[in-house]
Amino acid sequence: MHKDASDPGSFDIAAVRALYPALADGHAYLDGAAGTQVPVPVIEAISAAYRGGIGNLGGAFAASDRAGEITAAARAAVADLVGGSADGIVFGPSATAHAYRTADALSRAWTAGDDIVVSRLDHDSNVRPWIQVAGRAGVTVHWAEADLVTGELPVAQYAELVGPRTRLVAVTAASNAIGTRPDVAAIAAIAHDAGALCYVDGVHATPHVPVDVTALGADFYTTSAYKWSGPHVAALAAAPELLETIWPDKLAPSSNAVPWRFERGTLPFADLAGVTAAVEHLAALAPGAAADGSRRERVLASMAAIEAYESALFTRLLGGLAKLDRVTLYGNAARRAPTAFFSVADVAPRAVAEHLAARSVNVWDGDNYAYELCTALGLEPDGAVRAGLVHYNDVTDVDRLLAGLAELAG
Repeated sequence: MHKDASDPGSFDIAAVRALYPALADGHAYLDGAAGTQVPVPVIEAISAAYRGGIGNLGGAFAASDRAGEITAAARAAVADLVGGSADGIVFGPSATAHAYRTADALSRAWTAGDDIVVSRLDHDSNVRPWIQVAGRAGVTVHWAEADLVTGELPVAQYAELVGPRTRLVAVTAASNAIGTRPDVAAIAAIAHDAGALCYVDGVHATPHVPVDVTALGADFYTTSAYKWSGPHVAALAAAPELLETIWPDKLAPSSNAVPWRFERGTLPFADLAGVTAAVEHLAALAPGAAADGSRRERVLASMAAIEAYESALFTRLLGGLAKLDRVTLYGNAARRAPTAFFSVADVAPRAVAEHLAARSVNVWDGDNYAYELCTALGLEPDGAVRAGLVHYNDVTDVDRLLAGLAELAG
């Protein structure tokens, strides 16, 4: 039966959880912000690619053709997930690698007197690569500051930070620590009005909300499949026309075509089969989605259902944390991914994580690479505790976390 995707009750969590073999171990996997578990369809797709025989690209035989077909299918799948063009999907080992490669290529056109804008809210992978190439090019770095009380990234400051010599604005679509979802479209519009490019880290946003890179104004958008139930592969989405203007370092015999020239070395073809399967998995999660519309339409319906379900579950988590007097929660943005970053008074973050792990509740501790934010909050070097919800978590996961915390902080 096709139900309203905005109704959290329409999301069949039992059926979703049954697709994830790892969940059978009885642990509450609240570590999804660092990497999700993998459902059966993805496992089977990767296995089938190996069983069927795959060869490297460019061969005059069937196994090579299969690798090409797998790659093309994965590009189309990621394009359907984020709303981009399949011809503009670049694969790589991680979002960090994409940022370094893109920063290196773009910065060759920068000169002393130019500037870039980065934010304190971002994962360090969308900060450090830009700062490092800017330093080599003699380019000034401007900082967009997060409000440390609310966790918001105010848009108004960008009007002061971005100017005629700004070449790039790097910003996250969702904080991997405190969940804040900035108004990326408004920030990108300011960047574009000044003639700058906008590089968006979509790693933490993509698993939780419908994504449209065009509506966001993202010239570059990165996402990691292992954050949305896929294998350890990352993708960068950009307009093919933009990629045509950029020449990264590459081997002489490798293809000069877009997007191939941005992919260094042989791609992990079996994992790319898993990428496609992961997108198909997401596209089928909304009630009735498996039979309705194009894959892009099904993805949007499913991600809306995921967002509604996770939001209701997150409300339960936040309500429980608020009842614990010795717990401090960081960030309270109006729009945020379902990620809680908190500390327990007089208990080290690692000790909290160990206490919960002994109760089969998996959470992360540390700065989670949100280095600038944690420094501004005064949380370095130990960081805080992070519990992140994804679409296979349920009420029992949340309640077990809260019960474990109550033993420490009740």
